[in-house]
Amino acid sequence: MHLAYPAVLAALLFCVGLYGVLARRNAILVLMSVELMLNAVNLNLVAFDVWLRDTLHSGQALTLFTIAIAAAEIGIGLAIVLAVYRNRGTSDIDRLRDTAETDDAEKLPDTAETDSAETDPADTDADGTEPPPGRADEKTGKTKKAEATT
Repeated sequence: MHLAYPAVLAALLFCVGLYGVLARRNAILVLMSVELMLNAVNLNLVAFDVWLRDTLHSGQALTLFTIAIAAAEIGIGLAIVLAVYRNRGTSDIDRLRDTAETDDAEKLPDTAETDSAETDPADTDADGTEPPPGRADEKTGKTKKAEATT
């Protein structure tokens, strides 16, 4: 078999994967495109291993290593995408750019002033801190209910 056939196929697969990484907005589709690029590399490794008639079959061994790394990468990548989707409600890559830290934190008002004004002095412990929700108040013996935040 000629080396040109798998090399051309691998080049086409790699180009399709590269287009998917550069053009897609969905993080899962980007991960799939990266996997397509890794499979193109694996096809080249096996094709050159057969063409060179390597007695150690180092191309095939490296392919198995690459498949194991790709499986770990897709597992961790999907876990990150799911966590971001739960927090943000989208897996759009362009909308995830606002996760980077900016100088907007310096422009926000000081939260210490607003927190001290909203707390009732009767709701604090002896050291001035607020007890955790659900803990029994030592003076009255009643438990404080946690406020549901949605």
